[in-house]
Amino acid sequence: MVYQATFQVQTRGRGSYDISDEITGAMEKSPIRTGICMVFVHHTSASLMLCENADPQVRSDLERFMARLVPDGDALFRHRDEGPDDMPAHVRSVLTSNSLSVPVSNGRCDLGVWQGIYLWEHRIAAHRRRVTVTVVGE
Repeated sequence: MVYQATFQVQTRGRGSYDISDEITGAMEKSPIRTGICMVFVHHTSASLMLCENADPQVRSDLERFMARLVPDGDALFRHRDEGPDDMPAHVRSVLTSNSLSVPVSNGRCDLGVWQGIYLWEHRIAAHRRRVTVTVVGE
């Protein structure tokens, strides 16, 4: 059996956005009790991450690390069609992930106690991001 749902995430610009509740909402509509939940973001300048959900400093530290690793406006990059954060956003999304999979048990994503699912916006400006949740199982 397969269930699929899509939702939008309105970002305020660069940073991480907890989408665990949206995924839980999709799971609640799914008839699947045991299986796998696949989450996919339909963009090349945003990504997904499974991250600690207790201390927001973890995500802030990740953002600072990524800014050091892939700085905006780096002279290395030629692709700047949408500004100095354009190519760095693409690199950041390639270094992270545009999809993730989580086991489903008893009709819910079987996350660890301190885990949440986040959309990671890599652009400075606000964007509307489309996310698809596909659940496969029985």
